[in-house]
Amino acid sequence: MADPQKILVTGANGQLGMELRDLSPRFSQFEFVFVSRDELPIDNFSAVKDFFEKLRPRYCINCAAYTKVDAAESHKDEAFLINAEAVSVIADLCRQYETKLVHISTDYVFNGNASEPYVEEFATDPMSVYGASKLAGENYAMEMNPGTIIIRTSWVYSSYGNNFVKTMMRLMKERTEINVVDDQIGSPTYAADLAEAILKIITFNIQHSNLNIQGIYNYSNDGIITWYDFAVAIKELTASPCKINPIPTSQYPTPAKRPMYSVLDKRKLQKTFGIELKDWKDSLAVCMKKLTN
Repeated sequence: MADPQKILVTGANGQLGMELRDLSPRFSQFEFVFVSRDELPIDNFSAVKDFFEKLRPRYCINCAAYTKVDAAESHKDEAFLINAEAVSVIADLCRQYETKLVHISTDYVFNGNASEPYVEEFATDPMSVYGASKLAGENYAMEMNPGTIIIRTSWVYSSYGNNFVKTMMRLMKERTEINVVDDQIGSPTYAADLAEAILKIITFNIQHSNLNIQGIYNYSNDGIITWYDFAVAIKELTASPCKINPIPTSQYPTPAKRPMYSVLDKRKLQKTFGIELKDWKDSLAVCMKKLTN
């Protein structure tokens, strides 16, 4: 049997993992076990099996992933090993030990050709190796463990790790002007808000254990913007004199194709768990205050 108090967090040194660490004292009813890639590489299947046998957590939040979107194009085997095969093993172990799996996925499972927010049931069609590997992970998770909760998110940033916000802040200090694409549309996600939402979902699941909550849910902050809009907001919050030029995606080629439209419909998550979405600009201000203090 799983220990009712234990939550295992894999990929604990990533953006979401670090935000879960910061938030964990507020959820003192749980015993959190944070493991980084160095401590538990999820592609070392025997180590993962041994870890589950000893720990037997009640919940597993799988934040571990291969997230180098462009590098994945030339490292397909590694991306699929971590984002798909390892997820299959974790999902199967969660089923064996009665551990509820919360797995993090991405808007990249869609092709970006929509004109209205993606609902969870919309047909998937990834355009990149990264997106394909994450979709395979979703499918493996649900196949091996139908009780899995999958959370798709988009444009993740935080005060930790490498992300768009930190890159923009650095470039605006180094340069007098920068170019940012203005024809890719989506919604940012402050990892601290996502971390809070996940722990609220787990708490809700415990309180409503009779509901058998499972399947896919979308989460991001509220609001629909372009990367250019995002950069302008960062410029305003830092009072940077740097000039930002809007450019089309065609002028900024990358190895992996990005979705042109990746807005996620969050109504299912809001209705099921009663979670209120925070406005993207408010959350950006919170994050940047943390970065500049």
